[in-house]
Amino acid sequence: MGIGLRVPPARCWKRLTRRRPAVTIIIGLSIVERRKQIQRGPVDFPRSHSAPVAERECKPRISAARSTPAPPSSAVSGSRTTPCQTFTAWCNSHLRKAGTQIENIEDDFRNGLKLMLLLEVISGERLPRPDKGKMRFHKIANVNKALDFIASKGVKLVSIGAEEIVDGNLKMTLGMIWTIILRFAIQDISVEETSAKEGLLLWCQRKTAPYRNVNVQNFHTSWKDGLALCALIHRHRPDLIDYAKLRKDDPIGNLNTAFEVAEKYLDIPKMLDAEDIVNTPKPDEKAIMTYVSCFYHAFAGAEQAETAANRICKVLAVNQENEKLMEEYEKLASELLEWIRRTVPWLENRVGEPSMSAMQRKLEDFRDYRRLHKPPRVQEKCQLEINFNTLQTKLRLSHRPAFMPSEGKLVSDIANAWRGLEQVEKGYEDWLLSEIRRLQRLQHLAEKFRQKASLHEAWTRGKEEMLSQRDYDSASLQEVRAMLRRHEAFESDLAAHQDRVEHIAALAQELNELDYHEAASVNSRCQAICDQWDNLGTLTQKRRDALERMEKLLETIDQLQLEFARRAAPFNNWLDGAVEDLQDVWLVHSVEETQSLLTAHDQFKATLPEADRERGAIMGIQGEIQKICQTYGLRPCSTNPYITLSPQDINTKWDMVRKLVPSRDQTLQEELGRQQVNERLRRQFAAQANAVGPWIQAKVEEVGRLAAGLAGSLEEQMAGLRQQEQNIINYKTNIDRLEGDHQLLQENLVFDNKHTVYSMEHIRVGWEQLLTSIARTINEVENQVLTRDAKGLSQEQLNEFRASFNHFDRKRNGMMEPDDFRACLISMGYDLGEVEFARIMTMVDPNAAGVVTFQAFIDFMTRETAETDTAEQVVASFKILAGDKNYITPDELRRELPAEQAEYCIRRMVPYKGSGAPPGALDYVAFSSALYGESDL
Repeated sequence: MGIGLRVPPARCWKRLTRRRPAVTIIIGLSIVERRKQIQRGPVDFPRSHSAPVAERECKPRISAARSTPAPPSSAVSGSRTTPCQTFTAWCNSHLRKAGTQIENIEDDFRNGLKLMLLLEVISGERLPRPDKGKMRFHKIANVNKALDFIASKGVKLVSIGAEEIVDGNLKMTLGMIWTIILRFAIQDISVEETSAKEGLLLWCQRKTAPYRNVNVQNFHTSWKDGLALCALIHRHRPDLIDYAKLRKDDPIGNLNTAFEVAEKYLDIPKMLDAEDIVNTPKPDEKAIMTYVSCFYHAFAGAEQAETAANRICKVLAVNQENEKLMEEYEKLASELLEWIRRTVPWLENRVGEPSMSAMQRKLEDFRDYRRLHKPPRVQEKCQLEINFNTLQTKLRLSHRPAFMPSEGKLVSDIANAWRGLEQVEKGYEDWLLSEIRRLQRLQHLAEKFRQKASLHEAWTRGKEEMLSQRDYDSASLQEVRAMLRRHEAFESDLAAHQDRVEHIAALAQELNELDYHEAASVNSRCQAICDQWDNLGTLTQKRRDALERMEKLLETIDQLQLEFARRAAPFNNWLDGAVEDLQDVWLVHSVEETQSLLTAHDQFKATLPEADRERGAIMGIQGEIQKICQTYGLRPCSTNPYITLSPQDINTKWDMVRKLVPSRDQTLQEELGRQQVNERLRRQFAAQANAVGPWIQAKVEEVGRLAAGLAGSLEEQMAGLRQQEQNIINYKTNIDRLEGDHQLLQENLVFDNKHTVYSMEHIRVGWEQLLTSIARTINEVENQVLTRDAKGLSQEQLNEFRASFNHFDRKRNGMMEPDDFRACLISMGYDLGEVEFARIMTMVDPNAAGVVTFQAFIDFMTRETAETDTAEQVVASFKILAGDKNYITPDELRRELPAEQAEYCIRRMVPYKGSGAPPGALDYVAFSSALYGESDL
């Protein structure tokens, strides 16, 4: 991975972290110090430390050494720029840190002392004490110590011996220095697992890619025009070079500009000669590699700091996003629980209304609640569960502690509150329907009481006055006997009315038991009727006693009138009963009950001919009485002494019965029509419910099968599930139509339906279950996509994991038993002991539920196959930004991180408690550990 381009994978990061000390020693300053030095700008170094002195001393010796063995091939390829000049400048760039330098690379390393010093500076390690003597064997011993140290670093020195170095063999000396440069300056350069040379070349290519006229393909001809070196400097320090003013046709000017800026501002000595590079067809590759590697190390510290800052920003962004999701969950959960808290008392209020219209308004309010207010809350509850599962998945993927909502706001708490709401809701609906039925019955009973009470009061009107008069005092014997017989008829009529009075009292008692709101007036009227009835009984008994006393004095009785009275009185009672029955009110709930009333009415109509014959017979008796009176010249009997009922009264009541019969026919037919309409509504609702109910059940089972056996890519699965979800949403019109039919039934006070086993409540519960099931299944696939993308899994890996899981999911319920999970791991090549398996089970089943879910299985397998950020890596990143200190200051955070994330860290980090820290220093180690541990972050 290119250094400074993006955050390296965990393995590369660990490797860069391990190798950092070597890189630090090579450039002479720590990464942060180097980066700060580059940011500060110009630093003038003593000119005595630059390369031209070594160059002046080295060139004559190269000319004089023509008879010695030839230097490396690159030194004799026609270029006047040789590794001698470059290597001398490179060595001096490190030796000056020890307060010395070399002037002639061929001679100054012959005694081995400066060679050993050079190795100590660039490696940061101590070599064995050098021999102090000046004899040849002392020099060979020192050079051998240096060569042994180089060999201990894994470098093979082919054909390079101490004697050749001591003898001043320029070729061997240059070869040794090139070996040192390769090992300590270039070998550690690796970009995207490439070799040192390829890594350095790839780094150069990436850094110069945006610049015009630059195309780095090698370490010789690609650098001749100087633009590549200027591009490297401008990429990291645009303030040092105005790249737009450079010209490709001025290679010497470009090269000298790069050399001067690098020496003055970047502490990179001039190692090359511009004229030699431009005038040579193929400049020396090793010399340019050595010089370019200095740029890599000069800028590596700044890029590593940038990489560390990017890593920290990434971790903080994940944490901030998770906190936002937590706040959204808390807000949504609070609103839903508050709505439930407000709704439950309303549903628990079981205070009834005295009138049917008021109770029907309550029923309409409840229907509005079920139709308008509750469905959005159902969606909120489902969305809340989805958000909670997504948040927990993201926390697991980022190795954060699981989210624990505030007390009382767990998903289980919300589910319990919702179940409580539905229980109260069901009880409220049952109470409403029961109360409406009670009021309906009360209305019926109250109307029946008023009707019967009115009939009885009409019958008793004037009876007290009649029973209290003493008309028998001046009556004849015949009249007295007539009075007595009339009184007997009255007593018979009174006895017949006894059942009616008892029925009225029973109706009043039932209204009281059903808590009728006008029970007081009913009781008052019933008491008045009972008191009057008792008084009538007393008066009747008194009048009978008086008439019986008079009967001994009066013996003449008209038998015909008596016969009339005997037959007319029962017939009159029958007429009164018929009138009362024909005017009676009823309450039916079905076509069958209405048909039963019609049948009874038809049976009554069948008795009318016989009743008409009885009426004719009674009228015949009256005619015979009148005939006898005319025959024997008696005073016409305008009244019957035995009965107050006249033939006209009987005819009038008979006419009333004949008028009431067709009226009752019409009323019953209207009721039959209404019940038939209700029956059609029942059948209409049942037809839809019998289609919708099985459809919902089939879809619930189908979604369950999809959740247990998803196949294909996650995108294909998601597309299939989204299609299912759209089909379900499209079906919503059927549910709405069924709700409309159900509302018509309730408006017509129809509460039972024998044509279907599906009630509207069953349909609602099934529909909510279907919506929740499809949403949860889609959320499961979405979480798998998150897992796949976050963990870098391929679709084939995810399919392989699912296939393994489904194979060992014996019960096909989306969970594996521990024994099945062990078998699954063994089939995938795990060698498990009891202790190791127990450790794995604590990871996949932290709550000891005894099962392994698919999500837990995926999390475990991705942890086994991928690496992610760790707390240690975040600590290492902060340490780079802090300049290797154990604390970091707010100013450093604001300088290295974006403003929002810097302030986030400053707010969350605790003060550093160690010694030697300035005021306001912050503890980044505790902060990084808290990101991955149990904390409030």
